[in-house]
Amino acid sequence: MYLDDQYKLYHMAYELVANQQFDILHIDHNTNEIWLEKYVNKRSNVIRLIQKGFDWKNHLKRDIAIVFQKAKAMKKLLAGKHIELYNVYISSHAPVDDWESLKKPMQLKEKNPIKMKVYYLDNEGSNEEFDRLQTDLDVQLRTIPENVDEEQQEQDIQNKKRYLTEVLENKHKEVEKVFSFGKPYFTYLLIAINLVLFILLELNGGSPSINTLIEMGAKYNPSIIEGEWWRIASSMFLHIGYLHLLMNMLAIYYLGTATERIFGRTRFLFIYFLAGIGGGLASFAFTTNVSAGASGAIFGLFGALLFFGIIYKRIFFQTMGSNILIILLINIVLGFSVEQIDMGAHIGGLLAGFLASAMMHLPNKKNVRTQLIGFIAYVMLITGLVIFGLNSNMNNQSNYLMQIEQLLLDNQFEEVVEVATEALDLEGDMQGPILFQRSYAYIELNELNLAVEDLEQSILHEPVLPEAYYNLALLYDSNGQIEEAKEMITKAYELNPDEESFAEVYKKITGESPE
Repeated sequence: MYLDDQYKLYHMAYELVANQQFDILHIDHNTNEIWLEKYVNKRSNVIRLIQKGFDWKNHLKRDIAIVFQKAKAMKKLLAGKHIELYNVYISSHAPVDDWESLKKPMQLKEKNPIKMKVYYLDNEGSNEEFDRLQTDLDVQLRTIPENVDEEQQEQDIQNKKRYLTEVLENKHKEVEKVFSFGKPYFTYLLIAINLVLFILLELNGGSPSINTLIEMGAKYNPSIIEGEWWRIASSMFLHIGYLHLLMNMLAIYYLGTATERIFGRTRFLFIYFLAGIGGGLASFAFTTNVSAGASGAIFGLFGALLFFGIIYKRIFFQTMGSNILIILLINIVLGFSVEQIDMGAHIGGLLAGFLASAMMHLPNKKNVRTQLIGFIAYVMLITGLVIFGLNSNMNNQSNYLMQIEQLLLDNQFEEVVEVATEALDLEGDMQGPILFQRSYAYIELNELNLAVEDLEQSILHEPVLPEAYYNLALLYDSNGQIEEAKEMITKAYELNPDEESFAEVYKKITGESPE
């Protein structure tokens, strides 16, 4: 009877795998236990086949409880959130007491519970249970042959064991192959380039220095508008401070090695640069600050792994999927919570990396339609960011203020007046700082009356700069407007009492100690 039961087990397993497209999750030839799955309509139909009998209903119930726990532990291996478990026992005898109530559908009380149905194929009810299983699964299996001699049964069992084992081994080989399309040489090269350029930054003024960053190729919108588009790419390799460098290099190492192994070296390099360009252009379009870093490209690697997850959903969630999604979600939440983080670069890089991955696609998974859509979408994204970025920056007072600050550093005071005058014709909330900067240029050009006019206008706008009151105090004092000078220096000191020069001028103009 043992051989008959084993014959039924492997016949059913073979039929489900070979003719009904079920995947093998697990095989244990020692205990004659086989787990199969088929993903249908966002639901995982899981079949557990086992050659095992029970004398009593309680023993069967205990095993059913164990199967529930096994299925819960196996959830990450399954394609769907909703799981229908078909628990099939094959034995020559059934429990001696009444166990029929266990045929009713059962489930645990939890979110997205596993639903289970139990089938017991014994000598008496084998055909009936076999038909019930087929009906519930909506499949048609070949009837289990009867009156087959032992020698033929043994031969058939061995053939089906060999077939099922080969299918499972091929599945494992496919998973291994997915992660072996290239050794991560370019990942290491990119890390090395970033490290070398960081050393050069530190040797030439320090990575936190805005001037050094601009000179070395950071994203600086005024220069990009003038034609230095190469900054979009060069800024990918510059980092501001040791912590910024360390975090990004760790991200490149972990995400880069995985992506390069999955996509291969050439595809990986294209995805990295295309994502970095998308992230850089998004930063150009949505932020005016000087910025640098590999974040856009790094988020592009997230996008590449998400695309991989769409193509190889099961492998993605069985390996890295949950961790990738959690880390990505944490980064997005932090990005919107911390003002200093350039979310334009992050989101732009993520989207560009996903589209670049669709355009390049995975090795041995050529899909012309998907690749064409990815190419068109990527071109539209880049074009849209360029057009929006140019319009946004050319009508943005913050961009003009950055130009003014750079011109002041270069002592180009006449150009400061021209640029500031253009900026003041635009709408925005930077009127005060622009007027203050133009007043400084007027002072350097010895146009003191114009400087006074700008400073008087500057203090009427938010944010008010303490330096505006301070400069007005000096100019009023030089013109003999003592009362006005006292009023201005008092306000300057109140706004910033820690500034030593404010305290000194306060004492000089008022004749009293500020304290």
